[in-house]
Amino acid sequence: MRVLACDGIHEDGLTLFRDAGWSVKTVDAIKDPGTLSRALADVDVLIVRSATKVPAEALVHATHLRVIGRAGAGVDTIDVEAATDRGVAVMNAPDGNTLAAAEQALALLFSLARHVPAADAGMKAGQWPKSGLTGFELEGKRLGVIGLGRIGGTVARKARGIGMEVAAFDPFLPPNAAAKSAVPLMDLDALLAWADVITLHIPRTKETTNILSAEKLAKMKKGAYVINAARGGLIDEDALLKLVNEGHLAGAGLDTFATEPLPEDSPLRACKKMVLAPHLGASTSEAQQGVSTILARQIIDFINTGAVAGCVNLPPLTAEAAREIGPWMPLMTALGKLAVRLVPAPTRLDITYAGRTDKLDAKPLTRLLTAAVLGTASGRVTPVNALAEAAARGLTVAETVGGDGDGFDRLLRVRITGVTDDGQERTREIEATLHRGPRVVRFDGVEIEFDPLCPVLLMRNEDRPGMIGTVGSQLGASGINIVNFALGAAGDGQARAAITLDRPMDDAHLATLRAIPGVLSLQQV
Repeated sequence: MRVLACDGIHEDGLTLFRDAGWSVKTVDAIKDPGTLSRALADVDVLIVRSATKVPAEALVHATHLRVIGRAGAGVDTIDVEAATDRGVAVMNAPDGNTLAAAEQALALLFSLARHVPAADAGMKAGQWPKSGLTGFELEGKRLGVIGLGRIGGTVARKARGIGMEVAAFDPFLPPNAAAKSAVPLMDLDALLAWADVITLHIPRTKETTNILSAEKLAKMKKGAYVINAARGGLIDEDALLKLVNEGHLAGAGLDTFATEPLPEDSPLRACKKMVLAPHLGASTSEAQQGVSTILARQIIDFINTGAVAGCVNLPPLTAEAAREIGPWMPLMTALGKLAVRLVPAPTRLDITYAGRTDKLDAKPLTRLLTAAVLGTASGRVTPVNALAEAAARGLTVAETVGGDGDGFDRLLRVRITGVTDDGQERTREIEATLHRGPRVVRFDGVEIEFDPLCPVLLMRNEDRPGMIGTVGSQLGASGINIVNFALGAAGDGQARAAITLDRPMDDAHLATLRAIPGVLSLQQV
Protein backbone atom coordinates (compact mmCIF):
# COMPACT_ATOMS: atom_id res chain seq x y z
CA MET A 1 0.00 0.00 0.00
CA ARG A 2 1.19 3.49 -0.89
CA VAL A 3 0.47 6.38 1.48
CA LEU A 4 0.75 10.09 0.68
CA ALA A 5 0.86 12.17 3.89
CA CYS A 6 0.39 15.95 3.55
CA ASP A 7 0.49 18.84 6.00
CA GLY A 8 3.02 17.49 8.51
CA ILE A 9 1.35 14.37 9.88
CA HIS A 10 2.83 13.26 13.21
CA GLU A 11 5.58 10.67 12.79
CA ASP A 12 4.03 8.18 15.23
CA GLY A 13 1.15 7.50 12.85
CA LEU A 14 3.46 7.25 9.83
CA THR A 15 5.61 4.74 11.72
CA LEU A 16 2.57 2.47 12.12
CA PHE A 17 2.09 2.47 8.34
CA ARG A 18 5.75 1.62 7.77
CA ASP A 19 5.63 -1.13 10.39
CA ALA A 20 2.72 -2.61 8.44
CA GLY A 21 4.97 -2.79 5.38
CA TRP A 22 3.39 0.16 3.59
CA SER A 23 5.39 2.81 1.73
CA VAL A 24 4.95 6.38 2.97
CA LYS A 25 5.68 9.62 1.13
CA THR A 26 5.47 12.90 3.05
CA VAL A 27 4.95 16.29 1.42
CA ASP A 28 3.98 19.79 2.46
CA ALA A 29 0.43 21.00 1.98
CA ILE A 30 -0.76 20.66 -1.63
CA LYS A 31 -3.11 23.56 -2.26
CA ASP A 32 -3.55 23.27 -6.04
CA PRO A 33 -6.20 20.67 -7.01
CA GLY A 34 -4.40 19.86 -10.26
CA THR A 35 -1.13 19.19 -8.46
CA LEU A 36 -2.93 17.00 -5.91
CA SER A 37 -4.71 15.11 -8.68
CA ARG A 38 -1.40 14.23 -10.32
CA ALA A 39 0.12 13.24 -6.98
CA LEU A 40 -2.74 10.81 -6.35
CA ALA A 41 -2.32 8.87 -9.60
CA ASP A 42 -0.69 5.86 -7.92
CA VAL A 43 -1.66 6.41 -4.27
CA ASP A 44 -3.81 4.04 -2.18
CA VAL A 45 -4.18 6.19 0.96
CA LEU A 46 -4.17 9.99 1.33
CA ILE A 47 -3.69 11.59 4.76
CA VAL A 48 -4.33 15.32 5.23
CA ARG A 49 -4.86 17.90 7.92
CA SER A 50 -6.67 21.17 7.24
CA ALA A 51 -4.26 22.87 4.81
CA THR A 52 -4.68 20.39 1.95
CA LYS A 53 -8.16 20.60 0.45
CA VAL A 54 -9.53 17.58 -1.47
CA PRO A 55 -12.15 18.79 -3.98
CA ALA A 56 -13.79 16.58 -6.60
CA GLU A 57 -11.34 17.62 -9.34
CA ALA A 58 -8.41 16.36 -7.27
CA LEU A 59 -9.83 12.82 -7.43
CA VAL A 60 -9.99 12.58 -11.23
CA HIS A 61 -6.84 10.48 -11.60
CA ALA A 62 -7.07 8.72 -8.22
CA THR A 63 -7.86 5.30 -9.70
CA HIS A 64 -6.03 3.43 -6.92
CA LEU A 65 -7.22 5.56 -4.01
CA ARG A 66 -9.09 3.59 -1.34
CA VAL A 67 -9.04 5.87 1.71
CA ILE A 68 -8.79 9.58 2.47
CA GLY A 69 -7.87 10.13 6.10
CA ARG A 70 -8.33 13.44 7.90
CA ALA A 71 -5.95 13.72 10.86
CA GLY A 72 -8.52 15.58 12.92
CA ALA A 73 -12.27 15.86 13.28
CA GLY A 74 -13.72 18.05 10.52
CA VAL A 75 -13.99 16.75 6.94
CA ASP A 76 -15.43 19.91 5.39
CA THR A 77 -12.17 20.35 3.43
CA ILE A 78 -12.85 17.02 1.67
CA ASP A 79 -15.55 16.54 -0.96
CA VAL A 80 -17.05 13.51 0.75
CA GLU A 81 -19.80 13.13 -1.84
CA ALA A 82 -17.28 13.00 -4.69
CA ALA A 83 -15.14 10.53 -2.76
CA THR A 84 -18.16 8.33 -2.12
CA ASP A 85 -19.12 8.43 -5.80
CA ARG A 86 -15.65 7.12 -6.62
CA GLY A 87 -15.83 4.41 -3.97
CA VAL A 88 -13.28 6.03 -1.65
CA ALA A 89 -13.72 5.74 2.12
CA VAL A 90 -13.32 8.98 4.09
CA MET A 91 -12.09 8.62 7.67
CA ASN A 92 -11.39 11.04 10.47
CA ALA A 93 -10.13 10.84 14.05
CA PRO A 94 -12.57 12.92 16.10
CA ASP A 95 -11.49 11.55 19.46
CA GLY A 96 -7.80 12.40 19.14
CA ASN A 97 -8.14 16.15 19.53
CA THR A 98 -11.18 16.35 21.80
CA LEU A 99 -9.32 17.69 24.80
CA ALA A 100 -7.15 20.06 22.77
CA ALA A 101 -10.14 21.62 20.98
CA ALA A 102 -12.16 21.94 24.18
CA GLU A 103 -9.28 23.60 26.01
CA GLN A 104 -8.75 26.01 23.11
CA ALA A 105 -12.35 27.17 23.44
CA LEU A 106 -11.84 27.68 27.15
CA ALA A 107 -8.55 29.49 26.53
CA LEU A 108 -10.41 31.94 24.28
CA LEU A 109 -13.05 32.32 26.98
CA PHE A 110 -10.49 33.16 29.67
CA SER A 111 -8.65 35.48 27.26
CA LEU A 112 -11.84 37.42 26.62
CA ALA A 113 -12.79 37.51 30.29
CA ARG A 114 -9.44 38.93 31.42
CA HIS A 115 -8.18 40.76 28.28
CA VAL A 116 -5.03 38.62 28.23
CA PRO A 117 -3.96 39.41 24.62
CA ALA A 118 -4.36 43.19 25.05
CA ALA A 119 -2.55 43.15 28.40
CA ASP A 120 0.32 41.13 26.96
CA ALA A 121 0.67 43.35 23.89
CA GLY A 122 0.69 46.50 26.02
CA MET A 123 3.29 45.17 28.43
CA LYS A 124 5.59 44.13 25.60
CA ALA A 125 5.18 47.59 24.08
CA GLY A 126 6.62 49.14 27.29
CA GLN A 127 3.23 50.18 28.74
CA TRP A 128 1.42 49.45 31.99
CA PRO A 129 -2.04 48.95 30.46
CA LYS A 130 -4.06 48.51 33.63
CA SER A 131 -6.71 51.10 32.80
CA GLY A 132 -9.49 49.90 30.51
CA LEU A 133 -8.79 46.21 30.97
CA THR A 134 -11.28 45.42 33.69
CA GLY A 135 -12.57 41.92 33.06
CA PHE A 136 -15.37 39.76 34.39
CA GLU A 137 -15.56 36.59 36.46
CA LEU A 138 -16.76 33.36 34.86
CA GLU A 139 -18.28 31.75 37.95
CA GLY A 140 -22.04 32.21 37.86
CA LYS A 141 -22.09 33.22 34.18
CA ARG A 142 -24.26 31.35 31.67
CA LEU A 143 -22.54 29.34 28.95
CA GLY A 144 -24.60 28.25 25.94
CA VAL A 145 -23.02 25.30 24.10
CA ILE A 146 -24.09 24.71 20.49
CA GLY A 147 -23.27 21.06 19.80
CA LEU A 148 -23.10 18.63 22.70
CA GLY A 149 -20.86 15.99 21.15
CA ARG A 150 -17.43 14.92 22.39
CA ILE A 151 -15.88 18.40 22.34
CA GLY A 152 -18.98 20.33 23.35
CA GLY A 153 -19.65 17.87 26.16
CA THR A 154 -16.07 18.29 27.42
CA VAL A 155 -16.40 22.08 27.35
CA ALA A 156 -19.69 21.84 29.26
CA ARG A 157 -18.15 19.58 31.90
CA LYS A 158 -15.12 21.82 32.43
CA ALA A 159 -17.20 25.00 32.46
CA ARG A 160 -19.46 23.58 35.15
CA GLY A 161 -16.30 22.72 37.07
CA ILE A 162 -15.41 26.42 37.32
CA GLY A 163 -18.90 27.35 38.43
CA MET A 164 -20.57 28.35 35.18
CA GLU A 165 -24.21 27.57 34.51
CA VAL A 166 -24.42 25.55 31.30
CA ALA A 167 -27.19 24.78 28.81
CA ALA A 168 -27.00 23.51 25.24
CA PHE A 169 -28.59 23.26 21.82
CA ASP A 170 -27.69 20.37 19.52
CA PRO A 171 -29.16 20.19 16.00
CA PHE A 172 -28.15 16.53 15.73
CA LEU A 173 -29.74 15.20 18.94
CA PRO A 174 -33.26 13.69 18.72
CA PRO A 175 -35.99 15.50 20.69
CA ASN A 176 -36.22 12.75 23.33
CA ALA A 177 -32.55 13.19 24.20
CA ALA A 178 -33.31 16.17 26.43
CA ALA A 179 -34.49 13.96 29.28
CA LYS A 180 -31.32 11.84 29.09
CA SER A 181 -28.83 14.70 28.89
CA ALA A 182 -26.90 15.85 31.95
CA VAL A 183 -26.91 19.34 30.43
CA PRO A 184 -30.29 21.11 30.01
CA LEU A 185 -31.26 21.44 26.34
CA MET A 186 -32.97 24.48 24.82
CA ASP A 187 -34.00 25.46 21.34
CA LEU A 188 -31.53 27.76 19.62
CA ASP A 189 -33.40 31.04 20.02
CA ALA A 190 -33.98 30.43 23.72
CA LEU A 191 -30.33 29.57 24.27
CA LEU A 192 -29.15 32.72 22.47
CA ALA A 193 -31.38 34.91 24.62
CA TRP A 194 -30.30 33.13 27.83
CA ALA A 195 -26.51 32.84 27.54
CA ASP A 196 -23.77 35.28 28.52
CA VAL A 197 -21.38 33.36 26.28
CA ILE A 198 -22.14 31.18 23.24
CA THR A 199 -19.57 28.57 22.16
CA LEU A 200 -19.86 26.50 18.97
CA HIS A 201 -18.89 22.82 18.71
CA ILE A 202 -20.55 21.41 15.57
CA PRO A 203 -19.27 20.41 12.13
CA ARG A 204 -19.78 22.65 9.15
CA THR A 205 -22.46 21.21 6.88
CA LYS A 206 -25.01 22.68 4.50
CA GLU A 207 -27.41 22.84 7.43
CA THR A 208 -25.03 24.41 9.93
CA THR A 209 -23.31 26.96 7.67
CA ASN A 210 -24.06 30.40 9.17
CA ILE A 211 -26.08 28.82 11.96
CA LEU A 212 -25.31 32.10 13.73
CA SER A 213 -26.68 34.32 10.99
CA ALA A 214 -27.22 38.06 11.31
CA GLU A 215 -30.77 37.34 12.49
CA LYS A 216 -29.64 34.82 15.12
CA LEU A 217 -26.76 36.98 16.38
CA ALA A 218 -29.18 39.87 16.90
CA LYS A 219 -31.22 37.63 19.22
CA MET A 220 -28.29 37.20 21.59
CA LYS A 221 -28.33 38.93 24.95
CA LYS A 222 -26.83 42.43 24.86
CA GLY A 223 -23.24 42.31 26.09
CA ALA A 224 -22.80 38.58 25.34
CA TYR A 225 -19.73 36.96 23.80
CA VAL A 226 -19.27 34.42 20.97
CA ILE A 227 -16.57 31.75 20.76
CA ASN A 228 -15.86 29.59 17.73
CA ALA A 229 -13.12 26.98 18.00
CA ALA A 230 -15.00 24.50 15.79
CA ARG A 231 -15.16 25.21 12.05
CA GLY A 232 -15.12 28.36 9.96
CA GLY A 233 -18.35 29.37 8.29
CA LEU A 234 -20.63 28.68 11.24
CA ILE A 235 -20.96 32.42 11.93
CA ASP A 236 -21.83 35.30 9.63
CA GLU A 237 -18.55 37.11 10.25
CA ASP A 238 -19.67 40.43 8.75
CA ALA A 239 -22.76 40.49 10.97
CA LEU A 240 -20.69 39.49 14.00
CA LEU A 241 -18.22 42.33 13.43
CA LYS A 242 -21.05 44.82 12.98
CA LEU A 243 -22.80 43.81 16.21
CA VAL A 244 -19.52 43.92 18.17
CA ASN A 245 -18.61 47.36 16.80
CA GLU A 246 -22.12 48.64 17.58
CA GLY A 247 -21.84 47.35 21.15
CA HIS A 248 -24.70 44.84 21.03
CA LEU A 249 -22.15 42.06 21.53
CA ALA A 250 -19.22 42.56 23.90
CA GLY A 251 -16.68 40.57 21.90
CA ALA A 252 -15.71 37.29 20.28
CA GLY A 253 -12.97 34.67 20.39
CA LEU A 254 -12.35 33.05 17.00
CA ASP A 255 -10.00 30.20 16.20
CA THR A 256 -11.59 29.30 12.84
CA PHE A 257 -12.73 31.41 9.91
CA ALA A 258 -14.78 31.13 6.74
CA THR A 259 -11.61 31.76 4.71
CA GLU A 260 -8.34 30.31 5.97
CA PRO A 261 -5.71 31.59 6.24
CA LEU A 262 -7.52 34.76 7.28
CA PRO A 263 -6.82 37.44 4.62
CA GLU A 264 -4.35 40.13 5.67
CA ASP A 265 -6.91 42.85 5.01
CA SER A 266 -9.73 41.16 6.94
CA PRO A 267 -11.55 43.77 9.06
CA LEU A 268 -11.69 41.21 11.88
CA ARG A 269 -7.99 41.85 12.51
CA ALA A 270 -8.65 45.47 13.46
CA CYS A 271 -11.34 44.73 16.04
CA LYS A 272 -9.88 45.18 19.53
CA LYS A 273 -12.82 43.37 21.10
CA MET A 274 -11.99 40.11 19.34
CA VAL A 275 -9.35 37.54 20.24
CA LEU A 276 -8.14 35.78 17.09
CA ALA A 277 -6.07 32.60 16.74
CA PRO A 278 -4.84 30.85 13.56
CA HIS A 279 -6.86 27.61 13.92
CA LEU A 280 -4.90 26.20 16.86
CA GLY A 281 -7.67 24.01 18.28
CA ALA A 282 -5.86 20.75 17.56
CA SER A 283 -2.35 22.17 17.74
CA THR A 284 -0.99 20.39 20.76
CA SER A 285 1.69 17.73 20.60
CA GLU A 286 -0.61 15.29 22.37
CA ALA A 287 -3.46 15.88 19.92
CA GLN A 288 -1.31 15.56 16.82
CA GLN A 289 0.23 12.35 18.10
CA GLY A 290 -3.21 11.06 19.04
CA VAL A 291 -5.01 11.77 15.78
CA SER A 292 -2.18 10.37 13.67
CA THR A 293 -2.00 7.06 15.51
CA ILE A 294 -5.79 6.67 15.81
CA LEU A 295 -6.19 7.35 12.10
CA ALA A 296 -3.36 5.03 11.09
CA ARG A 297 -4.79 2.14 13.11
CA GLN A 298 -8.25 2.72 11.64
CA ILE A 299 -6.94 2.70 8.07
CA ILE A 300 -4.70 -0.34 8.56
CA ASP A 301 -7.56 -2.29 10.15
CA PHE A 302 -9.92 -1.25 7.34
CA ILE A 303 -7.56 -2.41 4.60
CA ASN A 304 -6.42 -5.60 6.35
CA THR A 305 -9.60 -6.81 8.05
CA GLY A 306 -12.53 -4.76 6.77
CA ALA A 307 -13.16 -3.19 10.20
CA VAL A 308 -14.74 0.25 9.85
CA ALA A 309 -14.16 2.94 12.49
CA GLY A 310 -14.16 6.72 12.14
CA CYS A 311 -15.54 6.48 8.59
CA VAL A 312 -18.00 9.19 7.56
CA ASN A 313 -19.33 7.41 4.46
CA LEU A 314 -19.56 3.80 5.66
CA PRO A 315 -21.46 2.37 8.62
CA PRO A 316 -19.24 1.35 11.56
CA LEU A 317 -18.04 -2.23 11.83
CA THR A 318 -16.15 -3.39 14.91
CA ALA A 319 -13.01 -5.49 14.67
CA GLU A 320 -14.91 -8.39 16.24
CA ALA A 321 -17.68 -8.09 13.66
CA ALA A 322 -15.09 -7.83 10.89
CA ARG A 323 -13.52 -11.07 12.07
CA GLU A 324 -16.96 -12.68 12.01
CA ILE A 325 -17.63 -11.70 8.40
CA GLY A 326 -14.02 -11.92 7.21
CA PRO A 327 -14.20 -15.55 6.03
CA TRP A 328 -17.29 -14.70 3.98
CA MET A 329 -15.73 -11.82 2.08
CA PRO A 330 -13.92 -13.79 -0.69
CA LEU A 331 -17.08 -15.88 -1.16
CA MET A 332 -19.26 -12.76 -1.56
CA THR A 333 -16.98 -11.37 -4.26
CA ALA A 334 -16.92 -14.70 -6.09
CA LEU A 335 -20.70 -15.11 -5.90
CA GLY A 336 -21.25 -11.56 -7.14
CA LYS A 337 -19.07 -12.21 -10.19
CA LEU A 338 -20.81 -15.55 -10.76
CA ALA A 339 -24.28 -14.01 -10.48
CA VAL A 340 -23.61 -11.30 -13.05
CA ARG A 341 -22.19 -13.87 -15.46
CA LEU A 342 -25.46 -15.75 -15.19
CA VAL A 343 -27.62 -12.62 -15.58
CA PRO A 344 -25.53 -9.91 -17.30
CA ALA A 345 -28.16 -7.16 -17.00
CA PRO A 346 -29.62 -7.59 -13.50
CA THR A 347 -32.56 -5.57 -12.24
CA ARG A 348 -33.02 -7.15 -8.81
CA LEU A 349 -30.69 -8.79 -6.30
CA ASP A 350 -32.18 -10.66 -3.31
CA ILE A 351 -29.73 -11.78 -0.62
CA THR A 352 -30.82 -13.96 2.30
CA TYR A 353 -28.60 -14.79 5.27
CA ALA A 354 -30.18 -17.87 6.89
CA GLY A 355 -29.26 -20.10 9.82
CA ARG A 356 -27.24 -18.78 12.76
CA THR A 357 -27.26 -15.04 12.19
CA ASP A 358 -27.41 -13.60 15.72
CA LYS A 359 -23.86 -12.19 15.54
CA LEU A 360 -23.78 -11.43 11.83
CA ASP A 361 -23.66 -7.85 10.57
CA ALA A 362 -24.79 -8.55 7.03
CA LYS A 363 -24.67 -5.02 5.62
CA PRO A 364 -20.93 -5.03 4.73
CA LEU A 365 -21.37 -8.39 2.99
CA THR A 366 -24.33 -7.08 1.01
CA ARG A 367 -22.29 -4.07 -0.07
CA LEU A 368 -19.40 -6.33 -1.08
CA LEU A 369 -21.58 -8.68 -3.13
CA THR A 370 -23.36 -5.74 -4.79
CA ALA A 371 -20.00 -4.19 -5.69
CA ALA A 372 -18.93 -7.47 -7.30
CA VAL A 373 -22.17 -7.64 -9.30
CA LEU A 374 -21.70 -4.10 -10.58
CA GLY A 375 -17.93 -4.32 -10.96
CA THR A 376 -18.05 -5.47 -14.57
CA ALA A 377 -20.00 -2.36 -15.59
CA SER A 378 -18.38 0.98 -16.37
CA GLY A 379 -17.09 3.07 -13.49
CA ARG A 380 -15.37 2.16 -10.25
CA VAL A 381 -17.58 0.36 -7.74
CA THR A 382 -16.49 -0.51 -4.20
CA PRO A 383 -18.46 -1.29 -1.03
CA VAL A 384 -18.40 2.45 -0.29
CA ASN A 385 -20.58 3.42 -3.26
CA ALA A 386 -22.11 0.04 -4.19
CA LEU A 387 -25.66 0.67 -2.95
CA ALA A 388 -25.79 4.17 -4.42
CA GLU A 389 -24.48 2.85 -7.74
CA ALA A 390 -27.04 0.05 -7.67
CA ALA A 391 -29.87 2.54 -7.22
CA ALA A 392 -28.50 4.76 -9.98
CA ARG A 393 -28.32 1.81 -12.38
CA GLY A 394 -31.80 0.54 -11.60
CA LEU A 395 -30.72 -2.50 -9.57
CA THR A 396 -32.93 -3.16 -6.56
CA VAL A 397 -31.01 -4.77 -3.69
CA ALA A 398 -32.98 -6.52 -0.94
CA GLU A 399 -31.40 -8.03 2.18
CA THR A 400 -33.05 -10.55 4.53
CA VAL A 401 -31.42 -11.82 7.72
CA GLY A 402 -32.81 -14.93 9.41
CA GLY A 403 -34.73 -18.04 8.45
CA ASP A 404 -34.05 -21.75 8.08
CA GLY A 405 -30.48 -22.67 7.18
CA ASP A 406 -31.63 -25.98 5.65
CA GLY A 407 -29.31 -27.97 7.89
CA PHE A 408 -26.36 -25.58 7.54
CA ASP A 409 -24.97 -23.46 10.36
CA ARG A 410 -25.22 -20.49 8.04
CA LEU A 411 -26.58 -20.49 4.51
CA LEU A 412 -26.45 -17.72 1.94
CA ARG A 413 -29.11 -17.49 -0.78
CA VAL A 414 -28.58 -15.21 -3.74
CA ARG A 415 -31.33 -14.65 -6.30
CA ILE A 416 -30.52 -12.44 -9.27
CA THR A 417 -33.16 -11.33 -11.74
CA GLY A 418 -32.69 -9.55 -15.04
CA VAL A 419 -33.75 -9.26 -18.65
CA THR A 420 -32.01 -11.40 -21.26
CA ASP A 421 -31.06 -10.29 -24.76
CA ASP A 422 -34.35 -11.61 -26.16
CA GLY A 423 -36.32 -9.47 -23.68
CA GLN A 424 -37.30 -12.29 -21.33
CA GLU A 425 -37.06 -11.92 -17.57
CA ARG A 426 -34.81 -14.53 -16.01
CA THR A 427 -34.01 -15.46 -12.41
CA ARG A 428 -31.08 -17.57 -11.22
CA GLU A 429 -30.50 -18.77 -7.69
CA ILE A 430 -27.31 -19.72 -5.87
CA GLU A 431 -27.04 -21.13 -2.36
CA ALA A 432 -23.65 -21.23 -0.66
CA THR A 433 -22.01 -21.88 2.70
CA LEU A 434 -18.62 -21.91 4.38
CA HIS A 435 -19.12 -25.42 5.78
CA ARG A 436 -16.00 -27.39 4.80
CA GLY A 437 -14.76 -24.32 2.97
CA PRO A 438 -16.41 -21.80 0.64
CA ARG A 439 -18.71 -23.66 -1.71
CA VAL A 440 -21.96 -23.51 -3.60
CA VAL A 441 -24.32 -26.25 -2.41
CA ARG A 442 -27.36 -25.63 -4.60
CA PHE A 443 -27.67 -24.05 -8.02
CA ASP A 444 -31.07 -23.17 -9.56
CA GLY A 445 -32.69 -25.54 -7.08
CA VAL A 446 -30.44 -28.49 -7.95
CA GLU A 447 -28.05 -29.84 -5.34
CA ILE A 448 -24.57 -29.32 -6.82
CA GLU A 449 -21.41 -28.56 -4.89
CA PHE A 450 -18.50 -26.56 -6.25
CA ASP A 451 -15.96 -23.95 -5.20
CA PRO A 452 -16.87 -20.62 -6.86
CA LEU A 453 -13.35 -19.31 -6.25
CA CYS A 454 -11.99 -21.80 -8.84
CA PRO A 455 -12.49 -21.96 -12.64
CA VAL A 456 -15.86 -23.70 -13.16
CA LEU A 457 -17.94 -24.82 -16.12
CA LEU A 458 -21.70 -24.67 -15.52
CA MET A 459 -23.47 -27.04 -17.85
CA ARG A 460 -27.10 -27.88 -18.58
CA ASN A 461 -27.47 -31.17 -20.42
CA GLU A 462 -29.85 -33.98 -21.29
CA ASP A 463 -30.12 -36.40 -18.40
CA ARG A 464 -29.01 -39.56 -20.19
CA PRO A 465 -26.17 -42.10 -19.86
CA GLY A 466 -22.73 -41.29 -21.18
CA MET A 467 -22.78 -37.51 -20.80
CA ILE A 468 -20.17 -37.40 -18.04
CA GLY A 469 -17.83 -39.69 -19.95
CA THR A 470 -18.19 -37.80 -23.22
CA VAL A 471 -17.60 -34.39 -21.65
CA GLY A 472 -14.73 -35.71 -19.52
CA SER A 473 -13.04 -37.30 -22.54
CA GLN A 474 -13.27 -34.06 -24.48
CA LEU A 475 -11.75 -32.11 -21.61
CA GLY A 476 -8.92 -34.62 -21.38
CA ALA A 477 -8.31 -34.31 -25.11
CA SER A 478 -8.06 -30.56 -24.64
CA GLY A 479 -5.41 -31.00 -21.93
CA ILE A 480 -7.74 -29.79 -19.16
CA ASN A 481 -7.67 -31.57 -15.81
CA ILE A 482 -10.95 -32.03 -13.93
CA VAL A 483 -10.64 -31.13 -10.25
CA ASN A 484 -14.24 -32.00 -9.44
CA PHE A 485 -17.32 -33.05 -11.45
CA ALA A 486 -20.65 -32.43 -9.66
CA LEU A 487 -23.87 -33.50 -11.35
CA GLY A 488 -27.48 -33.17 -10.24
CA ALA A 489 -30.78 -34.11 -11.88
CA ALA A 490 -33.19 -31.26 -12.41
CA GLY A 491 -36.21 -33.56 -12.64
CA ASP A 492 -37.31 -32.35 -16.08
CA GLY A 493 -35.29 -34.71 -18.21
CA GLN A 494 -32.29 -32.45 -17.80
CA ALA A 495 -29.32 -32.28 -15.45
CA ARG A 496 -27.09 -29.55 -14.14
CA ALA A 497 -23.34 -29.97 -13.82
CA ALA A 498 -20.56 -27.93 -12.21
CA ILE A 499 -17.15 -28.96 -13.51
CA THR A 500 -14.23 -27.52 -11.56
CA LEU A 501 -11.07 -27.18 -13.67
CA ASP A 502 -7.40 -26.74 -12.89
CA ARG A 503 -7.25 -23.75 -15.25
CA PRO A 504 -9.60 -21.71 -17.43
CA MET A 505 -10.47 -22.88 -20.96
CA ASP A 506 -10.11 -20.86 -24.14
CA ASP A 507 -13.02 -20.08 -26.45
CA ALA A 508 -12.10 -22.71 -29.04
CA HIS A 509 -12.21 -25.56 -26.53
CA LEU A 510 -15.44 -24.20 -25.07
CA ALA A 511 -17.00 -24.27 -28.53
CA THR A 512 -16.00 -27.92 -28.90
CA LEU A 513 -17.75 -28.80 -25.64
CA ARG A 514 -20.89 -26.89 -26.61
CA ALA A 515 -21.05 -28.91 -29.83
CA ILE A 516 -21.34 -32.24 -27.96
CA PRO A 517 -24.79 -33.81 -28.56
CA GLY A 518 -26.90 -33.47 -25.41
CA VAL A 519 -25.13 -30.36 -24.11
CA LEU A 520 -27.90 -27.75 -23.98
CA SER A 521 -25.85 -24.85 -22.55
CA LEU A 522 -22.39 -24.39 -21.15
CA GLN A 523 -20.85 -21.34 -19.49
CA GLN A 524 -17.43 -20.75 -17.96
CA VAL A 525 -17.41 -18.69 -14.76
